[in-house]
Amino acid sequence: MRIDPQMRWIFEGLLGLLVLASLIGFLLARLPRFNGTPTIENLNARIVAWWKMAGIFAAMLIIGPLGSILLFALISFLALREYVSLIPTAQADHRTLFWSFFIITPLQYWLLYIHWYGLFVILIPVYAFLFIPMRLVLAGSTEQFLDRAARIHWGLMICVFCLSHAPALLMLQIPKYGPNAKLLLFLVVVAQLSDVLQYVWGKTLGRHKIVPTISPNKTWEGFIGGILCATAIGTGLWWMTPFSPLRACGMAFSICLMGFAGGLTMSAIKRDHHVKDFGTTIEGHGGILDRMDSICFSAPIFFHLTRYFFT
Repeated sequence: MRIDPQMRWIFEGLLGLLVLASLIGFLLARLPRFNGTPTIENLNARIVAWWKMAGIFAAMLIIGPLGSILLFALISFLALREYVSLIPTAQADHRTLFWSFFIITPLQYWLLYIHWYGLFVILIPVYAFLFIPMRLVLAGSTEQFLDRAARIHWGLMICVFCLSHAPALLMLQIPKYGPNAKLLLFLVVVAQLSDVLQYVWGKTLGRHKIVPTISPNKTWEGFIGGILCATAIGTGLWWMTPFSPLRACGMAFSICLMGFAGGLTMSAIKRDHHVKDFGTTIEGHGGILDRMDSICFSAPIFFHLTRYFFT
């Protein structure tokens, strides 16, 4: 399979960054000042997880659009499982949950595969929204009915509908641009770097907490420093997108802002249920939702901005 030269340069650059990060983490762990500290251990665990995720995304992009769709379908399935395991459910919800996992989720990604955009964007917001309470009614239980219906539908919205907009970038027909996998990579790189850089800036200079009752580690210094740096990197990557440098700056900034909102929202859910992470799927990062929270919020906005202005 012929690989786009720009894609090769991007992966070589990411490989170089991962090698550099691994070397820095290795050296810091051996300095007496940092040896055994939780921050360095967490950093090295994150680096190991980044290696794994980079390998998965590389394989996905090499396989092509089908590989990307299948990967995100699996991610949505696992994310929804983590979400459902956290929220209260009743025996009467089981058949509705079966439909959510094994009918609605695969159908959302099948619509993406066949490029049926019209139904893709309304399947969950409209049809699943109406179907879920109808199916719950048939179970005959009225206890906390509205809460149960809302929790299930919100899980489908965030874990399936929102996440499916990341591989949906592959279906956009952008004149004189290709392959669209570079757009997907742009989204993931900017969103993940924003998370990482906010963490680094927060640990280094963070003093003023934003919402300490929800996420005590998020500070204004980390927020401003991380978003500005990630936006600058996104601007520098304009050449891998159909955007001009100025538009790439705006797109990267919107990704960073929505990613931050996603992380804060998912932290509120975890706080409400008194857990640190959604799961333990990814070493050093918690569960799938702990890594995908920024993508959940930024992917739909990035997709629709790109579709509106560039197709």
